[in-house]
Amino acid sequence: MSGHSKFANIKHKKEKNDKARGKIFTVIGREIAVAVKEGGPDPNNNSKLRDVIAKAKSNNMPSDTIERGIKKAAGDVGSVNYESVTYEGYGPAGTAIIVNALTDNKNRTAANVRAAFSKGEGNIGTQGCVSFMFDQKGQIIIAKEEYETDPDDLMMMALDAGAEDFSEEEDSYEILTLPEDFSAVREALEKENIPMAGAEVTMIPQNYVTLSDEQDIYHINKILDMLDDDDDVQEVYHNWEEPEED
Repeated sequence: MSGHSKFANIKHKKEKNDKARGKIFTVIGREIAVAVKEGGPDPNNNSKLRDVIAKAKSNNMPSDTIERGIKKAAGDVGSVNYESVTYEGYGPAGTAIIVNALTDNKNRTAANVRAAFSKGEGNIGTQGCVSFMFDQKGQIIIAKEEYETDPDDLMMMALDAGAEDFSEEEDSYEILTLPEDFSAVREALEKENIPMAGAEVTMIPQNYVTLSDEQDIYHINKILDMLDDDDDVQEVYHNWEEPEED
């Protein structure tokens, strides 16, 4: 994974989200609603809600917006009927794409996701067709510009809390955990006031694919942009290695 600038990727994602702040807040709002429905509105007794709150904070969601979302979900539990659906498929040149969605209308979401793949010269495959190319991990990114203490101390803190791996990149530190250990590691770092640029359970490609053909790059961007514009889509994972911006 060395050489992949994870903090730059996260900053790039955040910059995109700043232009469409409503999208990321909609995404997290749905995750809050589902977490409250499943485990109640008290984050002290609901680890899933704690994780969503951490994700919200790393995306600069204001605390009062988070609180409003929790209260709305708590008073509206009966009407929260989002279903979790996952689609897997191929983009141009065999790139692998996984789409996670939360939806109240599976037919609408399926049609929109299918259209995105189709417009980008890709196609949806069967469940499991590409997920074997990814590892599900808890991933915490700490920007060097926000954390200037000894990296060895940070590494020991993370490993002692149960992290699986620690790596140093050019501009950031990456901590990986098993999905079931993510909450404990994140909370241990939070207690030490370690600033996190990103903190979530994600799908990490085992290998990355580079695209050189301009049409392939155009088409995969078409797929990703259409999925990004769909409010039902929560997360999109892919193994295309995007070129670093100057």
